[in-house]
Amino acid sequence: MTKNLDQIYKEMTIEDIFKKFPSRAQLLAQEMTKLGLSCVGCSASTWETLEAGMLGHGMNEDDITSLVKRLNEILSVEIDDKTIKMTERAANKFKSILQEDNKEGWGLRFGDKPGGCGGFEYVLDFSEQKEADDVVFTSFGIEIYVNKEALDRLMGSQIDYLDGLNGSGFKITNPKVKSSCSCGNSQSY
Repeated sequence: MTKNLDQIYKEMTIEDIFKKFPSRAQLLAQEMTKLGLSCVGCSASTWETLEAGMLGHGMNEDDITSLVKRLNEILSVEIDDKTIKMTERAANKFKSILQEDNKEGWGLRFGDKPGGCGGFEYVLDFSEQKEADDVVFTSFGIEIYVNKEALDRLMGSQIDYLDGLNGSGFKITNPKVKSSCSCGNSQSY
């Protein structure tokens, strides 16, 4: 059987998966981490195959098949690297926060700044209006203000909101990220 070179297989090492699909590395790592493969973020055991890592964590063949399917679904989704957008869930949460803070109609300032162990940290803040050096993106009724100087690093990003047992908050997925620290708070391009 000939394998499709644009897909993930259980026999691939975790390192090979991230090297082969760097623009999807964040999303792939999130999916693996949700399943309990937390070693993904700290670069430990990247030489293991996906199958060996999962079996070592007490998972079975059905779990492996299911994860491989979800990882390949992530690869099949088109990335729009010409915009910056929010998910509907993130936009609804942001609107709720604006309402609570009496800032309805304000936009979201999205950027990054040097910091953390990975090189850059994301910045999300309220913004009443566009500044002179901003480019404006609109997503689900929210205006997203991004300084022109950060566009090369942030273009293609998606802002989501996650609510889970391990914490809640806005999560950025950026296809330009080449690596991130194990704590997930900073990244490098």
